[in-house]
Amino acid sequence: MATAAKRPRAEGTSGGGDKPLLAFLNWCREVGLELSPKVSVSREGTVSGFGMVALEDVQRGELLFVVPRAVLLSQKTTSIRELLEKEHGALQSQSGWVPLLLALLYEYLAEDSPWKCYFSLWPDLGSLRHPMFWSEEERTQLLQGTGVPEAVERDLASISYEYGTIVLPFLEAHPDVFPLQAQSLELYRQLVAMVMAYSFQEPLEEEEEEPNPPMMVPAADILNHVANHNANLEYSPECLKMVATQPIPKGQEIFNTYGQMANWQLIHMYGFAEPYPGNTNDSADIQMATVRAAALQGTTTEAETRLMGERWDFLCQLEMVGEEGAFVIGREEVITEEELLATLKVLCMPAKEFRQLKKRDSWEEDGENSLILTNKTIPKLKASWKVLLRNSTLLTLQAYATDLKSDEDLLHDKEARAKLSWKEEQALQVRYGQKRILHQLLELTSS
Repeated sequence: MATAAKRPRAEGTSGGGDKPLLAFLNWCREVGLELSPKVSVSREGTVSGFGMVALEDVQRGELLFVVPRAVLLSQKTTSIRELLEKEHGALQSQSGWVPLLLALLYEYLAEDSPWKCYFSLWPDLGSLRHPMFWSEEERTQLLQGTGVPEAVERDLASISYEYGTIVLPFLEAHPDVFPLQAQSLELYRQLVAMVMAYSFQEPLEEEEEEPNPPMMVPAADILNHVANHNANLEYSPECLKMVATQPIPKGQEIFNTYGQMANWQLIHMYGFAEPYPGNTNDSADIQMATVRAAALQGTTTEAETRLMGERWDFLCQLEMVGEEGAFVIGREEVITEEELLATLKVLCMPAKEFRQLKKRDSWEEDGENSLILTNKTIPKLKASWKVLLRNSTLLTLQAYATDLKSDEDLLHDKEARAKLSWKEEQALQVRYGQKRILHQLLELTSS
C-alpha cells in the first residue's frame, strides 16, 4: 500500500481522554449507526489521532458500517430545516454551501443538539491546518508556484463576501434562533474548512443536473485518505454504507479516498499532502497564460506577435483555453490532453494553415487531434510542439521560490528534515511532487 497520508485533526479533541470517543460510540448505537464487529474506531494502529482499524481480516465487499440517512447532518435533517427551507431563496450562493453551514452553525452552538456527541470528535476549530489559516507570508514562502496561495486568496474573498452579504444578514434577522456568538466571520471560515475537509457529496443520478448539496456523514469522516484506498462509501435510499474494496488484514487501518486529487488540492481542501511517491494522482499545472507567454517569446516581428494573438483568440472561441485555466500534467499522461493538443497545434501551425483553419465553420478532427499524450507519445510530437511545451514548462518552474535540487536534497537529509515544521514538511511534499512531474516533462520534450 502507498504511504498513508493523514488528514490532520487537532492536537486534542473537546473533552478529556477517550471520553468523547466512548460517547460517540454510545451515540452510534442509539441512533442505529452500525459498526461491523470486525472494525474499531481507535487512536492505536492509525497514522495519528482517531482512525478506523480492522480487528479481524476483512474480505473485499464486506460491510464495514452503515449510516442511516436520519443520522446525516444536512440542511434537510437539522433542527432548523423548516427555517432553511422557508428562506431557501435568500440563501442561494455561488458555493451552494450556505444552508449546510447555517445548519452546522446552529447545531454546533446548541447545547442540546442531537449531534453533540458527533461534534465531540471534531478537531479544535482553532487548530485547523488548512493553508487558509496560515499567514499570507507562510503561504507565499512555502507554497509559491504551487497554485495554493492563489486558490486560498479566492476562497477567503468568496467566504468574506458570502458571509457579509448572505449569512450575517440572515443571522441578524433571526436572533431568536442564533446566539450572538454565531455572528463571527472567523467561526464561519472554520466551518467552511470543516465542510471542505469532512463533508460528502452524493453522486448525481442520471436525470439530475444540479449537484447535490454537501452533507456531514458521522463515522465516514473518521476514515483517513490514501490514493490506494481499501474502502468506499456507497449510497442507497435508506442509508450510506462503507464497503471494503480490497482485502484488509487484521490490524491494518481502513482508508477511504476523497477522489483523484493532486497534493496541492489535498493540502488546499483537507490540510495535508501525501508523502512522495504515495499519491499516484499527483499532478502539476501549466497555466494556459504561461503557454501563451512562451509562444509570444518565440515571435520576432510585430506581425508574428499580432498573428499569435489571433491564434490565441481563436482558441478562446473554441473554449480550449481561458485566462484562468491550466493544463494538467499527471505522472504518466496529460490529463487535459484535448485542450493541450489543440493549443499546441494552433499556436505552432504555419500561418497559411491557420488562415485556412479560421475560414472553416467547425474544428475538424484529424489524427493530431486524437493523439493520446503520455510519457511514451510526448517524445514523438512535432519538434515545434515540443519546443513550446518545453519553454512553457521552464517558465512554470521559474514561479517556484526553490529549485528541484534544493527540495530533493532536503527530502533526503534526515537531520535537516527532522527540523522542519509541520507546514514546511507538507509544503515540501507538494512542491517536490509537482517539480518532479515538470522536470520529467522537460526530459520528454528534450529529445
